Amino acid sequence: MPERLYLFDTTLRDGQQTQGVQFSTPEKMAIAKSLDALGIDYIEGGWPGANPTDSEFFHQRPETRATFTAFGMTKRAGRSAANDDVLAQVMNANTPAVCLVGKTHDFHVSTALGITLEENLENISASIAHIVAEGKEALFDAEHFFDGYKENPDYALSCVKAAHDAGARWVVLCDTNGGTLPREVEAITRAVIEAGIPGDHLGIHTHNDTGNAVANSLAAVDAGARQIQGTLNGLGERCGNANLITLIPTLLLKEPYRTAFETGVPQEALVTLTRVSRQLDDILNRVPTKSAPYVGSSAFVHKAGLHASAILKDPTTYEHIDPVIVGNARVVPMSNQAGQSNLRARLEEVGITLEKGDARMTEILDEVKRLEDEGYAFDSAQASFELVARRILGTLPHYFDVERYRVITERRRNAMGRIVVESEAVVTTRTNDGKERTAFFKNEHAQEMQDDGPVNALWQALQSDLGPYKKAIKGDVFLKDFKVRITQGGTEAKTRVIIDFQDAAENSWSTVGVSANIVDASFAALLDAVVWKLVRDRVTPV
Repeated sequence: MPERLYLFDTTLRDGQQTQGVQFSTPEKMAIAKSLDALGIDYIEGGWPGANPTDSEFFHQRPETRATFTAFGMTKRAGRSAANDDVLAQVMNANTPAVCLVGKTHDFHVSTALGITLEENLENISASIAHIVAEGKEALFDAEHFFDGYKENPDYALSCVKAAHDAGARWVVLCDTNGGTLPREVEAITRAVIEAGIPGDHLGIHTHNDTGNAVANSLAAVDAGARQIQGTLNGLGERCGNANLITLIPTLLLKEPYRTAFETGVPQEALVTLTRVSRQLDDILNRVPTKSAPYVGSSAFVHKAGLHASAILKDPTTYEHIDPVIVGNARVVPMSNQAGQSNLRARLEEVGITLEKGDARMTEILDEVKRLEDEGYAFDSAQASFELVARRILGTLPHYFDVERYRVITERRRNAMGRIVVESEAVVTTRTNDGKERTAFFKNEHAQEMQDDGPVNALWQALQSDLGPYKKAIKGDVFLKDFKVRITQGGTEAKTRVIIDFQDAAENSWSTVGVSANIVDASFAALLDAVVWKLVRDRVTPV
């Protein structure tokens, strides 16, 4: 029978210690609900009393199947656990479980806390006993445990034994500085079990300062630990924590973990993994890591022609799992390294089938290579590639022409003497029926040195009056990311702009524009995005 392995998420507490991350209460609510739906066993909500947001969140927290956990620290020396006001705030959060952090490295006890080693042991024991006496599940985070064990194994072990003997359901070994390597983690975890703390009461909490947080977590499991702590997308201070988005599919799909263990995450929940990962990035307003294992947009990209040829015959030749299992997708991009196998695979994805040896494939490949020599990059802009192919194949509908555009950015002093920056744009289009339309947009809300910029002004003007196509674009297409690269030269160099878009149905696509003028390169990418959206939605030209 498989053993039970428990997953403990600390995104809302340890993850919030990431530089630049500060969750609001509604954001914490949304993340907690996603974690619960995924099947996480424990959700650590934060430190009650440490800040107003955490206190409000514990007051409003959602009902969850997962065990909701409050975080705090062991009592201070010189007072009882019942009379420690900091510990009281954690207890008053009314969660079924409480996780307390305590020092287990003698160096930190004497320098950071300034107390005796015996006083620290009493703090740990009394605090855990107090939690248990109040009818709550107690967890002890053994801070700096691995470093402490290497310096003074007897004292580090006495700390975790004090917590276990006082009734802690879980004693969690923390690689707080993130410098321990997998072989050390496995050996030390085994030593803890041999010292008398059973593996089904032992957890692992790793940081990623050597890039080994996931490997260290698995090493601890190999040694016998049965709880893993981590965060979504590996959030956490410095280099982050163990990434649960990577660990979960590894545990469910890879041997020996797949058959040796069961978790609270059902197999069918894996399909939501990519969405959960990207939801967090949306909340943080940051671009998802393309190379992220399992869920990254490049995780199943096959750029080389030989790879694409093999993938068409059998995906397992270059894929360790089917991307659909984790809610991701296979991508065969186009680039100057591509061959006909890439091209056929990419065209088939958009519903275009060409026979092997069709002369038009050579024509498309030649055009892609010519454009990439000019600075284009189609492996990151699939929508623009599709338009190039359709144009050569004669299957690209003609919707409208842009007769002209003008964009102005003005930096000046207003009537109050304050510096303001304002952008405005005019775009004139002509549809197939001969009608010419001119759209104007001006930023009416510019504040001191703040402006949405000339590209936004062009985008707003372009989509605001496209005649019969306005309904298909206006309010349904959103810019998600904007990337600029200089392809060659100095200030007069060609600029490549890649823009990521998303519509209300969460379809995503990317387009590219190249010009010596950054605004014109941006406008070309915007224009491709509009045309691709009309093609995808099968809008009929007037």
